Parts: sequence; structure tokens; C-alpha cells
Amino acid sequence: MSNKTENRKRTKADYRMRTHLIHGNYQSKKWDYNHHVVPPMSSSATYRLSSAQRGAQGFFEFASESTDFVKHVPIYIYDRLEEPTRGMLEENLAYAEGGEMCVTFATGMAAISAVLGMLCENGHEIVAHQILYGCTYSLVTHWLPRYGIQTKFVDLQNLEALKKAITHKTRVVYFETPVNPVLSLIDIAAVRKVVEAINQDRPPEKHIKIVVDNTFATPYCQRPIALGADFSVHSLTKDIGGFGTDMGGAVIGPQKFYSQLMLYRKDFGGVLSPKNAWNILVYGLPTLSTRMINQQKTAHKVARFLQEHPKVARMVYPGLESHPQFELAKRQMVNYEGKFSPGAMIYFVLKSGANISASERGGKFIDYVADHAYSITLAVSLGQIKTLIESPYSMTHSALPEEEKLELGMEPGGIRLALGLEDWHDLIEDLREALEQV
Repeated sequence: MSNKTENRKRTKADYRMRTHLIHGNYQSKKWDYNHHVVPPMSSSATYRLSSAQRGAQGFFEFASESTDFVKHVPIYIYDRLEEPTRGMLEENLAYAEGGEMCVTFATGMAAISAVLGMLCENGHEIVAHQILYGCTYSLVTHWLPRYGIQTKFVDLQNLEALKKAITHKTRVVYFETPVNPVLSLIDIAAVRKVVEAINQDRPPEKHIKIVVDNTFATPYCQRPIALGADFSVHSLTKDIGGFGTDMGGAVIGPQKFYSQLMLYRKDFGGVLSPKNAWNILVYGLPTLSTRMINQQKTAHKVARFLQEHPKVARMVYPGLESHPQFELAKRQMVNYEGKFSPGAMIYFVLKSGANISASERGGKFIDYVADHAYSITLAVSLGQIKTLIESPYSMTHSALPEEEKLELGMEPGGIRLALGLEDWHDLIEDLREALEQV
């Protein structure tokens, strides 16, 4: 065995990311499981300690920046602080995203709350894109102002608007790309240039941080940190989890923020369950590449069908030339091999008719799909092996004020389609039949 090891010419770093996502980091100091083909799952809320001194050492080392956990096995005390299954998932997520560290949370919203709560304090401001996921919008407009943290909303496609919005109070620029649900794109590298120019005149403690919600793209299609973001956040419930069975969230970013995020998670309590972490570690992340490759192929087929259908007024998919930011998509949304990877989300709006508005037709279309389509499911969320359809205006983005949604171009009849792994022929036939009925 030793001769084989010595004679190997390829190191772990020589293997492609698709292989890394499947095999993971089996040499983890979080839990050495060399004899397990599948990582083990911890299922204990508390851990036996051999002495009071060891317990004291464990509390001292928790979230410590001075302890090297690459070489040193953590002392586990209590699940809410740290545990091995979750730790292994965090190592693999950081690697997949190209970040120095990762801290996971119970949900995507818990992760977003943590990174914003860590970076901002009373008197600080967030500059956010004008369209956000409904719960994120509620967080920054309803809850954070109670702690003296205000948010300005601007069109981050307009860099001049971004420059004007930033003040001495600004600490975070926050956005999704692709934007949920309309699938417009924000140029991460361009935002980085604006922020970098402003940060040059500020002391480090007042630097603005860029936080990108990368849920729609996943690390397979886009890695914001490599493009200039400081933090990438995810709802692990979506494509990374992949099967719609487990909730979770993640913050990936610089190592120097690890301790603060861990302490935030400990005190606010939004901790990812080891059982959920295990499913994402064993089933979700290892299959991400395979699922995204197939979902994107289907998305291209379905997007072209919808684009050419006479009852569709507008169809948005970053993978087609018709997308107004197609060149940016090709530059920014690429997989680990540098190939264009525009994701598996589609947004479209139907035309109005002689006796029916676009909104009414969209509603009837979704209702017909819910009642009759075998291959498409009416449900919120996305990134599952099943194709999901929903009405963002009245469902996932209902928290946004009516007048603001209309002003921002969110149509009441807009339809969001998250492609799964069904045969694309079946999906198109179910969509065709529904369109014929409205």
C-alpha cells in the first residue's frame, strides 16, 4: 500500500471539481473516516468529556482564530457550538465555492441574517439591489431597522446609482445574481471596482463588503468570490441540497470572519441540524454537477419552446441570446471548466387576449398546470429534481409593496419555472397543453 502511495503521480489537487464534489475531503480533521465509504453522521446533542480541564479547553478553542483546525481535531462539547458532520459539509462547501471558510445555518434566511448582522451595527447602512427575495426584503425593511440598520434600494446594474447611494455609513452592498425572479444579472466584477475605489480611502474597519446571494446559480455555475465578492450566501435547501428534503443555509467568505460567524450562530441559534447536514453532504453536493448539467440542457429546450410560442409575451433565460445581458452571462456564469453555465431558472409572461389580461391568463395557466400537468408541480422553492412552477408576484415576493413591484417591472402574471430532471419532451408537452387551454 505504501509503495502505491509513493508511486502515485497525481495529487488530490490534480482531480477535477466534479470528482471532488463526489469524494469530498475524506482526510478531514473534523472527523477522520478513512474506513467509511460514506461519511458517518453524528447524532448527539452533547459530547462526553474526559475532564473539566478538557471542557474548559474546548470552550476556549471554540471559534478561536489562533487554533489551526487543519492540524488539530476540535474538542466537541455541544451540537450548537460545533459538531463533525456539519464541519465536514462546511469544508466541502468552502472548497466548492472557492472561499477560505464556510459556516452553515438552519436555513438560507438564517445565513443571510447572520452575515448582515455580523457586518452591520447600529447606524450602518446596506445598499441593496432594488429587487430581492421577499423574505430578504422583509428582513432588511422590517427587522434590521429595529437595530438601527437601514437599507437603500438602487438598481445595481447602474453603477452611477450605486456610487451615489454609498455614504460613510455604508458597510454592505447586497444583491442576488441572477435576480429572483426576473433573472436580470448584476456584474459582480464591476461592483467590485466601485467598492474597491471607495475602500481605498477608508480604514479597514470601515471597508464596504460585497455579499452575493448565489442560490440561483450555485457554485457549479458561478463563484462570486472569484469575481470580487467578499461573501457568497446560499440557501442549501435549493440546488445544493437538490432533493427538497432538507433545509439549510451557508455563508462562505474570508477566514478572518469565521470566529464572528460561529459566535453569531451560537448566540442566535440558527444551527444546521447534523441530520440535514449529512443529507446535503452525502446526497446533495456530490450530485450537484450531474444535476445541473442535465437541468441546464432541459432549460435550454424549454426556454426555446416558450420563446417561440405565440402566447408568450416575454421569456427570460440567461442561456439564450435573447437575454439583454447575454454577454455578461457568458462571462460571469461559467462552470469549473470555464464552460457557459446559465442555470436552470426561467421567467416568462403570457400575452393578454381579447377578453383576458396577461395577469388573468397567467393565473389560469398556473392553475391548469397544477391540476393537469404530471411533470410540473405548483410549489414554491427551486433546485429540486422535480420541476416547480410558481407566481412570484403573489407568492415568494408577496412581502414587497404592490406599487414597488409594479414600478420595478415585476408583472402580476409573471411565472417562474425551476427546471428539474424530468424528460424535457414531457415538460414541453405539459406546457403546450396548458397554453392551449388559456
